[in-house]
Amino acid sequence: MDRKKELKQLYKQMKPEMGIFIIRGLDGGKCYLQATANLKGTINGTRFKLEAGSHPNQALQKEWTAKGAANFTFEILEQLKYEKDEAKTDYTDELAILQMIWEERLTKEKLEFF
Repeated sequence: MDRKKELKQLYKQMKPEMGIFIIRGLDGGKCYLQATANLKGTINGTRFKLEAGSHPNQALQKEWTAKGAANFTFEILEQLKYEKDEAKTDYTDELAILQMIWEERLTKEKLEFF
């Protein structure tokens, strides 16, 4: 097998980190929470959308535009592990449950959501 095909096969076998991340406003108790099957990709995409002024969460976008990127932090709250059973490929339900758990925790801490 040539090197190009080998690298392509390795790429297809890679599993992105999945879990939940938060964007916190540094000056208040507001945050944005999102569970995703691809943490790095979604965080990068979210940052890009915010910089471009096209994020679907209009309240977050408005704050980002008004206060700037320096007033927000991105943090991975929890990573979800893949099951050893290679047949399982859909983790949508597990990610939704993880998001509900974190929403409850953060609400108890008196944080508001965008």
